[in-house]
Amino acid sequence: MTTAAEGFDRRALLRRSAMLSAGLLIGPAALDRALEASAAELPTGAAPFVDSYRTNVLANQTPETNAAVRALSGMQDLWRTGSSWDNGVVLNRSVLTANVRHVARITAARTADQAKRAFIVDRQHQSYSAIGGLGPLADLYKAGAKAVTGITSAPDGTPPSTVDEKLPPDAPAGSALGAGSPDSALGQVVLLVNTLRGNFASGNPSKFAYQYPRPWRLSADSEVVPTGETDEFGYPVYRTDVVVAPQLLRQRSLKPAEDGGYPSGHTNALHLACLALAYAIPERFQELVTRAFDLADMRIVAGMHSPADVIGGRILATALAAATLADPQNATLKAAARAQASEYFRQQVGGDLFGHAHSAGTATDPYADREANAALVAPKLTYGLPKTGRRVEMTVPKGAEVLLETRLPYLTANQRREVLRTTALPSGHALLDGPEQWGRLNLFAAADGFGAFDSDVRVEMDANRGGFHAADTWHNAIGGRGGLVKRGTGVLTLAGVNSYTGATRVEGGTLVAGSPAALGKGDVELRSGTLRLESAVRVRSYRQGSGSTLAVTVRKGACAPLTAGRPVTLASGSTLEITLEDVPAGAVVPVLAAPVLVGRFARITVAGGQRRVQAQYTLAGLSVRVLA
Repeated sequence: MTTAAEGFDRRALLRRSAMLSAGLLIGPAALDRALEASAAELPTGAAPFVDSYRTNVLANQTPETNAAVRALSGMQDLWRTGSSWDNGVVLNRSVLTANVRHVARITAARTADQAKRAFIVDRQHQSYSAIGGLGPLADLYKAGAKAVTGITSAPDGTPPSTVDEKLPPDAPAGSALGAGSPDSALGQVVLLVNTLRGNFASGNPSKFAYQYPRPWRLSADSEVVPTGETDEFGYPVYRTDVVVAPQLLRQRSLKPAEDGGYPSGHTNALHLACLALAYAIPERFQELVTRAFDLADMRIVAGMHSPADVIGGRILATALAAATLADPQNATLKAAARAQASEYFRQQVGGDLFGHAHSAGTATDPYADREANAALVAPKLTYGLPKTGRRVEMTVPKGAEVLLETRLPYLTANQRREVLRTTALPSGHALLDGPEQWGRLNLFAAADGFGAFDSDVRVEMDANRGGFHAADTWHNAIGGRGGLVKRGTGVLTLAGVNSYTGATRVEGGTLVAGSPAALGKGDVELRSGTLRLESAVRVRSYRQGSGSTLAVTVRKGACAPLTAGRPVTLASGSTLEITLEDVPAGAVVPVLAAPVLVGRFARITVAGGQRRVQAQYTLAGLSVRVLA
């Protein structure tokens, strides 16, 4: 068996396992080509991560014995571990050079405020740091969970000794560091956070397996270069072009071999804590994901880690969070945590939890702007490291769908897997194409719904269940050849620039077109319920059934809210609801435009009931004259 000290070659491991299982019927060269096409697959005999995550303990430091080491083996395309920490071999110089130079660039430009923030992230309990992603709910959470911190500021200059977090002297009785106290009003949520960060969540086994040095021990070429100098503990000091602020380097009593950079332990912990909170409080799902990316980047700002380290920490945390949440032993806990958080916050805010969770402006909630969050996360998914060129079809890891279980509760498990597949990052990025492809999952994008309808998607929402069952918005630009069938009583808003070519059919509840291209490029049929157009949309054809309602907003001088390239058909029992914006009495405004209009609305109403309109039908559409 390959030892951690000797390192391991992922391709050799896959080749050996596959050749044994194939009875040596094909040669190594042919097998290499096959492996290139199926790099996302597990080695023969290896269990999926969610079924084997409990192997992630310090005693196991090889890919054969440890699921975490195996999940992170994308590093083996870049770096081969040597016989000791300082003689590893660079396999991809362009990626590893860019990796360290990114740290050099960031640390050289670091401001004093950024350095102080990086220090706080370094020293503060990661589970407490994650709470900041709750925005307007953060203080309520801290009170309910009895969560406190002893690190609120960074010292000026070099700390005289290691700065460790302690309970502040004025902390209320029963308070606890980190996520809070299990003996609190949010005790089940605290336990969920602690469980995700439990006995099998460490990055240390992988650190020991890879022994990829921290950036300050590397040259610009990612080679460890001895200088003959030693630190106060007698261990070698290595030169680098990375600038590390003195106050960010706490005293270390670890040998370099025991202090590897890949994966980043802080990053792993931050993502785990944020994903646990996101499961229990999905009303802040994207904001918590953003928080994890934001704080993890501080490890680079501090000079403590490189982009590869941070990416590795995120990959590990994503897999660990899914495995822990999917573990049947945690089924009762995760359900209790979600129910407890929902009830606690609803009582505290006295009404609409989602609205309150997003009520603060950017002055008090740094994650209040969704577009700003997207802009923060996007570059940190890959850090712009040179691509490896590999092309691998995306296969969603087993159990990963649980990560969206509370954020997209109205979808089936298979539909959540499809969301993850259609929003995943493309292949070919450094580190992300490892076994099971955990690194390609993009949870920020997945929270915005499907990325494509590759077949017809049927969505049923039950407004009586509240939360996202009652209303949700998909922001992604949805492509694909499939279509959408909206059922149930809830409200689904499509806000992206959509290009799917299948039909859109409303059979219940409300479908809202929140952008001009929201309804894609196919036919639209309103059989039951309501279709609400918040923007002027263009569709291929439109058909409306009896008992259904088309709701539109008309504005003076604007084009028709609904334009079809083919005939529009209106059933005798159909309804049109009009909202007038800045339209004076006497004005004539278009509502429908089509080559041919067949049929008429049985009823036309004006929202608010204070104004009246008169319908003016023609063969090619409908306009209304505003009477009062």
